Amino acid sequence: MTTKEERMTFLQEMEGVRKIRKPNRADIKKPTELTPGHLERQRAAQAQPLVDRNPLTADVVEPLTSHDVLSWQRPGVQHGVFRKLRLGQYPIEARLDLHRLTVEEARREVYRFVRDCVHYGVRSMLILHGKGERNPDGIAQLKSYLAKWLPELDDVLAFHSAQKHHGGTGAVYVMVRKSDRQKTENREKNRNR
Repeated sequence: MTTKEERMTFLQEMEGVRKIRKPNRADIKKPTELTPGHLERQRAAQAQPLVDRNPLTADVVEPLTSHDVLSWQRPGVQHGVFRKLRLGQYPIEARLDLHRLTVEEARREVYRFVRDCVHYGVRSMLILHGKGERNPDGIAQLKSYLAKWLPELDDVLAFHSAQKHHGGTGAVYVMVRKSDRQKTENREKNRNR
């Protein structure tokens, strides 16, 4: 228990102390004035429009239905190689699912996917695009665009609608060219024979 004398000493020591009225939080407001450097960066960013390096076009395409078969090969692809691709006899090394994507999202994903596959040495892949059976007009929109986009990519050698167990006409096998690293390795391997 405190004595009267201790209480009086405490009150004398606390004389002039006031309660803090502001909340106990740091003031993190952004400065309202923009620095010259900030203004210059902002001006430069607005002056340079973003360059879309994606070569895939998103203009008008030939509409395809759920039952249409996709089939294409670049000149020079051997018939045996294309036949093996068509029959799904190459191992699927990568997959891309385009279900529920918009055309623009699919355009970006297809471009990035093919570019990454070539970079990492993936030769055969499966792209799931869906059949468009739920569309009231019966048009398989992503499939239609994919049929246009794949030949536009120089890295794509061939593609064909998948076998039934891999999605049938709702998916497509794609074969891409060898990466520069793979070509060099093949040359070295064949040189030593």
